[in-house]
Amino acid sequence: MATPPSLRERALACLARREYSRAELARKLAPHAAHGDELDALLDELARRGWLSDARFAEVLVHDRQTRFGSVRLAHELRRRGVPESLIQQQLHLLRGTELERARRVWQQKFGCPPSDARERARQMRFLKQRGFPLAVIQRVLEEEA
Repeated sequence: MATPPSLRERALACLARREYSRAELARKLAPHAAHGDELDALLDELARRGWLSDARFAEVLVHDRQTRFGSVRLAHELRRRGVPESLIQQQLHLLRGTELERARRVWQQKFGCPPSDARERARQMRFLKQRGFPLAVIQRVLEEEA
């Protein structure tokens, strides 16, 4: 009968598939750790070797999702996954200059024509808000298209 994989093997298998934040990987591995010190030591080793990086995780997540989502939603997702606030602010700073253009593209793909009435305008605003774009950006996109 095969022995269950070690904590280290589990961690490496996870990291081989995709990037994880430290907090996210800790939550995933916690049920398999004998005690917290073992898990902390493993995470420290992975970070020291460069195999686990919150900065890289944040960069990859933002890069993958920036064409579909606004900075508000991306920040929420990074916080939810345990990325430190300093790294979140760093990533958001890089997005600030492209927020309006990204919102225009998302709006264009979904709607393509200006709202015909107040109800349709509210629907388009809700859509962009759910995508995580700030209200000022949403209003600007809809005013430009009107």
